Amino acid sequence: MRVLGIDPGLTRCGMGVVDGSVGRPLTMIDVNVIRTSADIPVAQRLVTIEAGIEAWLDEYAPDAVAVERVFARSDVSTVMGTAQASGIAMVCAARRGLPIALHTPSEVKAAVSGSGRADKAQVGAMVTRILRLDALPKPADAADALALAITHIWRGGAQARIDAALAAAGRQQR
Repeated sequence: MRVLGIDPGLTRCGMGVVDGSVGRPLTMIDVNVIRTSADIPVAQRLVTIEAGIEAWLDEYAPDAVAVERVFARSDVSTVMGTAQASGIAMVCAARRGLPIALHTPSEVKAAVSGSGRADKAQVGAMVTRILRLDALPKPADAADALALAITHIWRGGAQARIDAALAAAGRQQR
């Protein structure tokens, strides 16, 4: 399974592609950050993010897209930008008919580190270890995108198989 993990943000949108399956070593394919300047209008920033996500979808052809679920923070402007970038990511994936999974930050932290309260340094260190990388992916948005992809392979992929089996069982009973 190939998963594109997206850590949405208006200034820095982390993108990470991971290949693998449960019980087997995972492989990082690529990681980067789409950056936009606060000096340009929000609409143009969203167009830049959309173009970047579309380019990654074209280049890496993922089987699924995992996006960080937006949660309330004290700074409303940060939440708004994150939600807008998240919406763009979901639209890009949905346009292609790709499965989309939303994972909360605590789910991601728990999946990669064993603790839903892990800090960014712990998550980055575990991503580096899980993917057998020589160096920590930077900035943190890049490491977070990889952590989202890892989480989806380990948790979301299994859930998708369960959902498919239940759907198939339901069709057989009709």
